[in-house]
Amino acid sequence: QVQLVESGGGLVQPGGSLRLSCAASKFIFSINAMAWYRQAPGKQRELVAFITSGGSGNYADSVKGRFTISRDNAKNTVYLQMNSLKHEDTAVYYCNGGLYLGSTYSAGASWGQGTQVTVSS
Repeated sequence: QVQLVESGGGLVQPGGSLRLSCAASKFIFSINAMAWYRQAPGKQRELVAFITSGGSGNYADSVKGRFTISRDNAKNTVYLQMNSLKHEDTAVYYCNGGLYLGSTYSAGASWGQGTQVTVSS
């Protein structure tokens, strides 16, 4: 039973832009926060950004000012607008539904299949 479906990845040149989408089941989306993670080859999965139910976005320092997370509650969809992409942004990007506790995002158990983002000239 598929609960999270990511899309929008691809090959882009440095400095370019991509917009990722994640369609979530209503149950997942009803959890109060949604997040994007990424995993590069040979590296651990890292939190890129999360957004609370109120629409407040939080970002890793490495993407702050370049990426924007947003959510459409009517469509149960979360987006990640990625601008000024760099080689080091190359990774598989995953979305996740979890909990926002205090100032910390706690990942939920469900993950999508991921979408590949490759930044290369």
